[in-house]
Amino acid sequence: VGSQRRETPIPTMIVRVRTNVGVWRVEGLDASSTTADVLSGIAATRPHVVYERPLSSDPGCARPLDPAVPLGRQNVGHGSMVHCRVDPATCAENTADGGGESMDTDDSRDGRRPAGNTKRIIDKDGSIKLVHAEGSSSAGSDKGFRKGQKALRDMKMAWTLQEFTAMDDQYNFKIKRQDASFVGKGGVHLESSAVDGFQSYLRRFQFQQQRCGYLYGRFVDEEGDGDEEKDDGADKPAASSGWGARTPEEKKEAKKNARVVVEAIYEPPQEADADAAEGFVLLEDEAEEDVEALAGMLGLRRVGWIVGHPPREEGFQLSSAEVIMAAELQLESAGGVEPTPFVTVRVTVGDDGNVAVEAFQVSLQCMHMVAEEALGVGPNPGFCYVDETFTAIQEGKPSATVENNFFLTVVPINAYQSDMLVAQFPTANRAFDDRMQTHDEMKRQLSKSGQAGWNFIDLLSDFSLLLYLCKFMDVKTDMPKICASVKDRELQLDDGYKIIITSMAGMDGSY
Repeated sequence: VGSQRRETPIPTMIVRVRTNVGVWRVEGLDASSTTADVLSGIAATRPHVVYERPLSSDPGCARPLDPAVPLGRQNVGHGSMVHCRVDPATCAENTADGGGESMDTDDSRDGRRPAGNTKRIIDKDGSIKLVHAEGSSSAGSDKGFRKGQKALRDMKMAWTLQEFTAMDDQYNFKIKRQDASFVGKGGVHLESSAVDGFQSYLRRFQFQQQRCGYLYGRFVDEEGDGDEEKDDGADKPAASSGWGARTPEEKKEAKKNARVVVEAIYEPPQEADADAAEGFVLLEDEAEEDVEALAGMLGLRRVGWIVGHPPREEGFQLSSAEVIMAAELQLESAGGVEPTPFVTVRVTVGDDGNVAVEAFQVSLQCMHMVAEEALGVGPNPGFCYVDETFTAIQEGKPSATVENNFFLTVVPINAYQSDMLVAQFPTANRAFDDRMQTHDEMKRQLSKSGQAGWNFIDLLSDFSLLLYLCKFMDVKTDMPKICASVKDRELQLDDGYKIIITSMAGMDGSY
């Protein structure tokens, strides 16, 4: 039986590849696979891709994966996201039907690639769906193991009952609520000025537009744990594949971080769009690499995301699109389907006009389902819709939807005032704001030096201002020295940098 099972085409690991033209999935991998296997998986459906930047562990592609080291030893596990940049003109997909529409924004799934009677379409919500091509035979589609899959005989001629059951269990999820988040009792400490600036901008539109931002800070370990949270490049156990019956595994309790400390918020380029499932559309961000580099210089990392939205009915916490995005970001933070303290913060306004701020995480099971694209959005944003290939079992019965709250765990929130950063400089990527990022605004802020207890380095220690400086200073040589003085106030900023910055701001006199 063991040898027969090894012959069964059951994928053990899915890796997602985020490119500048979309996210692709590569199946059939395991912890011993290498980047060559990932590239081969991509080439199976996109044989002519030209890579402008190699497969990397970070969005800026500054940390390429080592081709000679197995993926498992590079913290790439089931559901992990890796990154690369490609030439869009070379990404045409080679479909199997020979005449169907070719979609460049999604990948093909092993065992579920379109046959001659199916094709891929982009639905209104942007999701990729398999549909019957015109003139297709419904009788032929009934032969599939599950909807959108090959017939069993197309996979293998002979099956045992154990093999069939194991195959079927891969697509069944027994929905179970997760009791607690992966954040310790300390919860999330939100920098008050940064959150106030975010909600103040939403008030300009009476909270009728949705907007998001990324939270940068630190994962702080519990006292006595000894080991601090590892950086992205540190070795971690390989992420589990999670295959088998899809009841959440009863693992030994993972070590929790005592708290998540948020120091700054970065709002990427975006447009409010009421027709989009998320309520906004993220645009290409030319500053993405600088943001990540700046955060690293300050000893920070992305620890969560924040979303602001219009008022909702009581009990409606996050929409299905927000739940799925939260799971995607947790997967990216954890490097796969693994516990992570990465948080989701929502900001809205109540009927009384007071702002409400709450923090959540999605469950490990939700991460599993999103990693395999088993969840999608539908007409009712209060529910996640289960892909027809999969089965969600609730209270012993199959269910086509799962209420969003089943996937959510609450994280306590604490107000916090950073002793490293201030949040006074105008925020980037905001339309219709009273203040924009300019040299005059830089002068306005730095001119406060020597007043009310402020000094030059205190006022310079502003994430938005430092990011603005990245446009004019060398990110690799100048900014590390400036950030070193921001992190450690005992390390004096070189007078040469003070002269350059004050000159840039048009300041005269002492500083």
